[in-house]
Amino acid sequence: MSSRPADLLIARAVRRGGPWLAALTATALLGAAADLMLPAALGRAVDAVVRTQAGPEAGFGLTGPLTTAALLVALVVACDALGVLAAGVSGARAAQWLRSRVVAHTLSVGAGMTRHFTAGEIVTRAGVNVEEAGRTPEAVVTAATLIIPAAGSVVALALIDPWLAVTLVAGLLLIVAVLRAFMRRTTAASGGYQQAQGEIAAMLVGALAGARTITAAGTEDLEAARVLAPLPRLRAHGLALWRLQARAGVQAAVVIPLLEIAVLAVGGLRLSAGGLTVGELLAAARYVVLGAGLGSALGYAARIARARSAARRLEQLFAVPPPAYGDRPLPPGPGTLELRDVTVRADGVRLLSGVSLVVPGGTCTAVVGRSGSGKSSLAAVAGRLVDPERGTVLLDGVPLREIGREPLRRAVGYAFERPALFGDTLGEAVAFGLAARDDARKRSADAVRSEDAVRVAAGAARADAFIRRLPLGYATPAGDAPMSGGEIQRVGLARAFAQAGRLLILDDAMSSLDTVTERQVGRALTGSLSDRTRLVVAHRVTTAAQADQVVWLDNGRVRATGTHERLWDDPGYRAVFRAEEAS
Repeated sequence: MSSRPADLLIARAVRRGGPWLAALTATALLGAAADLMLPAALGRAVDAVVRTQAGPEAGFGLTGPLTTAALLVALVVACDALGVLAAGVSGARAAQWLRSRVVAHTLSVGAGMTRHFTAGEIVTRAGVNVEEAGRTPEAVVTAATLIIPAAGSVVALALIDPWLAVTLVAGLLLIVAVLRAFMRRTTAASGGYQQAQGEIAAMLVGALAGARTITAAGTEDLEAARVLAPLPRLRAHGLALWRLQARAGVQAAVVIPLLEIAVLAVGGLRLSAGGLTVGELLAAARYVVLGAGLGSALGYAARIARARSAARRLEQLFAVPPPAYGDRPLPPGPGTLELRDVTVRADGVRLLSGVSLVVPGGTCTAVVGRSGSGKSSLAAVAGRLVDPERGTVLLDGVPLREIGREPLRRAVGYAFERPALFGDTLGEAVAFGLAARDDARKRSADAVRSEDAVRVAAGAARADAFIRRLPLGYATPAGDAPMSGGEIQRVGLARAFAQAGRLLILDDAMSSLDTVTERQVGRALTGSLSDRTRLVVAHRVTTAAQADQVVWLDNGRVRATGTHERLWDDPGYRAVFRAEEAS
C-alpha cells in the first residue's frame, strides 16, 4: 500500500491539534532559539569573568552577561514545561479526531467492514493504532525544531571560525544518513509488529465470544495456544525494532562524541594559534552539543515511523467504502419488494446467484432452505445491509441504492437470531432507532408516540409481559435484566416491529422461542402487523405454513415459490425441514 494516503492522514491529524499545536510549535521554536543563544551568552559570561582578572573595575561588566544567561536558562525550562502540556493535549486531540473518524466510518460501512476485517482487528486499529498515530504532533514538531539548533549551530560556528562549521557539517551529514536508514527500516518492522498484534486481538475476541463452549469442552490450553500462535512473530518483530533502535543508537553514540572531539580539537588548535578566545571555545563546545542533538531525533523518528505504519493500517479501514445513499424519497406504497437477477458474492464465494422474485406489499413471505442455501444473504440484500454484486433490489418500484438513508431505515425493520441490545434500559433497547430520530427532531409529541409504539411492539413480540414483571419495568437496565435467549429475541423482535414502516425482515429471529410463543408471534405477523410486508427466514414448518408464500432456496438459487401446502407435496421440500430439525 502506498504511504502517501497514510502521510496525508497524519498531516490532517497533526492539524487537529488546534491552538495547542500552535502552542507546541511556539514553545518548541522559542526553546530552540533560547538553546541557540545560550552558548553565546555563556561564552560572553566566561570572557567577562576572565576580564575581571585584569582589574576590579572590569567586574562591573559581569552582571549583564550573567543575567542574560540566567534568563535564557529560565526561558528554556519554561518552554520545556509548557511544551510537555501542549504535546499531551495536541496528541489527545489528534487521537480523538482519528478515533472519531475510524468509528464513524466503520459503523457507516456496517456489515461490509466485517467482511474485510475481523472484530479484533478493527478494535486494535481503532485503539492501539489510533494512539500511535495520535502521538504524531509532538514527534513531528519536536523533530522538526531539532533542525533549528543544528542549522543555527552551523551558522554560529561559521561566525566564530569557518573550520569549526565545516567539521560540524561533516558530522551532521553522517547523523542524517543514520536517521534516514533507521526511519525506513523501522516503518517496515512496525507494520509487522502491529499486524501480529491485530491477529492476537482478533483471535482473543473470537475466543471470548465462545468462552462457555471452550470451558465446557475443557480446551482452555488449546485455545490459549491458538490465540497466542502469532506471539513468536510479534516477538521477532519487537526484537527487530529494538535491534534497529540499538544499532542506530550505537551509530549515533559513536558519531556524536567523535564529532564533539573533532570540533574541540580544531577549536583547541585555533585557540593555541590565537584565533579563538576561551569564551569562544566554550561557546563552540556548546554549539557542537546543540548541533549533535540532531542525533536525539532517533526517538522521535521511531515514533513517526510507528505512526506512519499505524496510519497505513487506518487507511486500510478507510479504503472500504460505505454504501452511497441516494436522495429519492419513497413514494406511497404497500411495501412491495422486488429482486431482479440479484447475485451476492463474499470472499470469492457466490452466496446468491441470479435471484429474481417479487414479495407483494402487505404479504408474508417465508424463505426456507438448507443451511448455506443463501437465506441470510437474501435477507441482507432485501433491506440493503449489503449491496448485491449484480442485479437490483427495489422497494415500491424505487431501487434501494437511490433511496435516502433516513427514509430507507424508517421503512425497513430488521430482527436477527442473536440481537444486540443497545440503550441504557429495555425501553431504550426497543426504541433504538426511533429514539435517535426523536432526539434529532426534538419533538415531544413524537417522543410520546415512540413510547406508545414501544409498548405496542413489545406486546406483539410477547415481550411486554415479562418486561412489566421486572422491578423497574421498561426502565430496567438492559445489562441487568435476567433474560433467557428467547426473551432477548423477543426484545429484538419488538425493536424491529417498532421500527419497520413498511418492510419487516426477520432473519431466523424466532429460533429460540418456544412453540407457544412462536405461534403467538406468528399470529401477530399475520394480524396486527399485516399492514407491513414481511420477509421471514424460517426453519420451522409452523412459520412457513402461516406465510402467504414460500421462497425455497437451494445453493443460492430460487428452486421454487408457492404456498406451503403446494410445495409440501415435493419430497425435497419436506426434506429441508427434516434436515433443519436434525441439525
